[in-house]
Amino acid sequence: MRKLFFSELTSCKETKLHSAPHSWLPLEKGKLSKFAGHSTSSIESLMKMPEPVVLPHFKPADYVDILAQIHEELESCPPDEKSCLYLLQFQVFRGLGEVKLSRRSLQSAWEKASTIHEKLIFGAWLKYEKKGEEPISDLLSSCGKCSQEFKLLDFVSQISTGSHEISYDDESDVFWGSPVVHFRIRDDMIACDRRKLAALSTPLYAMLNGGFRESHLEVIDMSRNGISSIGMRAISKFSLTGRLPYLSADAILEMLDFANKFCCNGLKDACERKLASFICSRQDAIDFMECALELGCSILAAACLQVLLNELPECLNDEQVVRIFSCASKQQRSTMAGNASFSLYCLLSEVSMSINATSDVTVTFLEKLVDSASDSRQKQLALHQLACTRLLRKDYAEAERLFNAAFTAGHLYSVVGLARLASMRGNKHFSLKLLDSVMSSRWPLGWMYQERALYLEGDNKLENLNKATELDPTLTYPYMFRAASLMKRQSVEAALMEINRILGFKLVLECLELRFCCYLALEDHRAALCDVQAILTLAPDYRMIGGRVSAKQLRMLVMENVEQWTTADCWMQLYDRWSSVDDIGSLSVIYQMLESDAAKGVLYFRQSLLLLRLNCPEAAMRSLQLAREHAASQHEQLVYEGWILYDTGHCEEGLQKAEASIAIQRSFEAFFLKAYALADSSLDPSTSATVVSLLEDALRCPSDRLRKGQALNNLGSVYVDCGKLDLAAECYINALKIGHTRAHQGLARVHFLRNSRTGAYEEMTKLIEKARSNASAYEKRSEYCDRELTKSDLQMVTKLDPLRVYPYRYRAAVLMDNHKEKEAIAELTKAIAFKADLNLLHLRAAFHEHVGDISSALRDCRAALSVDPNHQEMLELHHRVNSQEP
Repeated sequence: MRKLFFSELTSCKETKLHSAPHSWLPLEKGKLSKFAGHSTSSIESLMKMPEPVVLPHFKPADYVDILAQIHEELESCPPDEKSCLYLLQFQVFRGLGEVKLSRRSLQSAWEKASTIHEKLIFGAWLKYEKKGEEPISDLLSSCGKCSQEFKLLDFVSQISTGSHEISYDDESDVFWGSPVVHFRIRDDMIACDRRKLAALSTPLYAMLNGGFRESHLEVIDMSRNGISSIGMRAISKFSLTGRLPYLSADAILEMLDFANKFCCNGLKDACERKLASFICSRQDAIDFMECALELGCSILAAACLQVLLNELPECLNDEQVVRIFSCASKQQRSTMAGNASFSLYCLLSEVSMSINATSDVTVTFLEKLVDSASDSRQKQLALHQLACTRLLRKDYAEAERLFNAAFTAGHLYSVVGLARLASMRGNKHFSLKLLDSVMSSRWPLGWMYQERALYLEGDNKLENLNKATELDPTLTYPYMFRAASLMKRQSVEAALMEINRILGFKLVLECLELRFCCYLALEDHRAALCDVQAILTLAPDYRMIGGRVSAKQLRMLVMENVEQWTTADCWMQLYDRWSSVDDIGSLSVIYQMLESDAAKGVLYFRQSLLLLRLNCPEAAMRSLQLAREHAASQHEQLVYEGWILYDTGHCEEGLQKAEASIAIQRSFEAFFLKAYALADSSLDPSTSATVVSLLEDALRCPSDRLRKGQALNNLGSVYVDCGKLDLAAECYINALKIGHTRAHQGLARVHFLRNSRTGAYEEMTKLIEKARSNASAYEKRSEYCDRELTKSDLQMVTKLDPLRVYPYRYRAAVLMDNHKEKEAIAELTKAIAFKADLNLLHLRAAFHEHVGDISSALRDCRAALSVDPNHQEMLELHHRVNSQEP
């Protein structure tokens, strides 16, 4: 491998550095430096791992409690408060890393919005959250259905037009002047009906029929009131008909200014609506927004706001847009967003932080957010987020003030910021004291031990990190620190085992990067290449070694030590990895194949399937979009469009695409898509026959072994559901013959249904031996053995993938059967601390009810219904428990 000295790095337009990134990178072609004396400094540099970031999220110490509170308030609050509560729920789920749940809360906020301002703000937020999915709107349109999420609201027509006229138009009112009044504007005279014009507002009535001398004049000079003769004639017509004639935007602006000066609410409303129809671009929105804020025109401001928010995040690169949001006074914010100022600046702050968390714009938006917060929970979020930004900007005094304010308001997690700041001042003892006081006041959480470890050394540090992993195995930093420590002690194999622990259930780019380093140290270039190609699949622009070197460049350097594969080699490697359930390895092979002239549509589609299995839905959707773009034919494109629609919840439209593809050409993928979508969407038992027929049609079409194995596996599952065990076994056996390893699980089920638990156990053992990712295999095997073996298998599941909830539920149920109620509840509580799962909360609620702790049961029920508000069993338990509350 070429040397990684920076004369070469800079030739590739990389940032110039002063030394080689790590001496354990190869210094000569075919060689790696050893962990000997000359490489010690490099290992030390690896050991200087960055501290875990202070997350700018709303992280209540007891998320179950806050979710329960939100659900309780949603049940009783007025309709106009619901969207704010769903926004808070969104923030809780965001802090937990629950992307699907947070997005569902945002959807609920949009659906429950009681004002136009909330509707357009949450609609824009949903669009921003789903950026990259806009093509779905076009796909839905092609199926005769509109996607509401990406449409601009025609809200102007939805706002009711209340009567703005005053009651001075009564014929009994005595008007002392002439019934016709003329307005002179320079050389023009405009005749107006005195009574009708006076009815436009109280000031005009007073002027035309009050104690002012104009009441007795037949000609009134209006030349200095900023209205043209065209505008005045239009006002006269409006006073007679209540409608505006067609005029230019400039003329309407004149009328709007007149209406504002003379408090003509009806005219002002009409002018705002008319001007809203002129907004066609961002610049239009900017120009009209300035006028709307100056004159207090809420309808016009909302129309402008919608156009600006619809262009997030790009519009925040426009200084004029930023100035509008940054400089708005409290009154102007009310004009622009009504009572939804907090929601607006919540959105703007999030977008700005994603662009540049330390920018002046971000700070300004967060300051507006703090100013807009109206209750304690909103203040906790706003203060903490602003504090995090101040910390990143090294504005330590202000960051401390804000963290302290958030902490005082009740945001316990802000103690992390206070501890970091104390440590920066060299007072680690005070950092520990802060954390100890928090931990002594309640049961400790994983992040508390992780934070505490930062201020300790040696065994005490590792002890706290181990405790952090025990309490919250999803925390990344402890694994990485332990792995780096092992590398420092020249135990690269042990470091590799440690980093594999988290990569077995959570795909983290930084962990892949660290494993890449481990493989280089072991001179396993092929494995190192695999990881860097997986990184590039997930993040094509990723930079490694502290952001100093692009992953693409490191890949090129590693490839020089790896024998190149032909296309045939790649397909063989892909089969092997797919069969061994090595999803990361499969991703890497596909990445390499995409550089060849192979059919890219098929490869991107395979990539999307792997990314879904690895729980990377956004990356999977990008791959599906690329598959659609690179489809070799129309019928292939329709299939990918069908999968895009299906994966985004539009099952019927996905079926339509499958049928359209079949109408052009009968293909494996089209039949498979139709069968898959039909089986998943229909509860009718008679559908099984149709699904079987479709899968048989698919198997008769040309395809590769990877997909045919999946089709045979699915067909076997349908046969099992229909009770046709012999046919199911035949399908699974045929799938195994062509390398579809997962078919062992289906065959085990057949053995079990034939009353052969031993056969089922042995079949799952084969899967465990073959599969690289085998937590699910251990979990399934546990169903086919006695209690002791079940316990052993489920312990292994928790070790391999602590996010799988069934083992916790099983262990808790066993403890409950043995009348160990406290231990059973503790087992569930351990998992609930880091996993917001409906089933865990449901079971714990039932246990609480069983032991007579009704308040805790009710709390769990409400939190569970925040996770899934439509879960029938949960609703029934909630109703039962609620009726028992004193």
